[in-house]
Amino acid sequence: MKYTKRNWAAWAAAAGIRAAKTFGQSAAAVLVSSAVIQEVDWALVLGTAALAALASLATSLAGLPELPDADGDGIPDSAEGPES
Repeated sequence: MKYTKRNWAAWAAAAGIRAAKTFGQSAAAVLVSSAVIQEVDWALVLGTAALAALASLATSLAGLPELPDADGDGIPDSAEGPES
């Protein structure tokens, strides 16, 4: 197995976008369900959304479908270093 260098900037940008979307979705879901019971616990909303964003970042370590990976090695094509 050859070593390939990962472009961490491209990965961080894609993973950050995915985590931000997950944060927003989770916050919206908890906010709506809290509003239905007439009391919004903002600590719960932010804590739940932050945990979901952290889980999204951890999942992104396995690979990001947002970045093309033609050879299936888990490293995006744009992030692979020069062939050796």
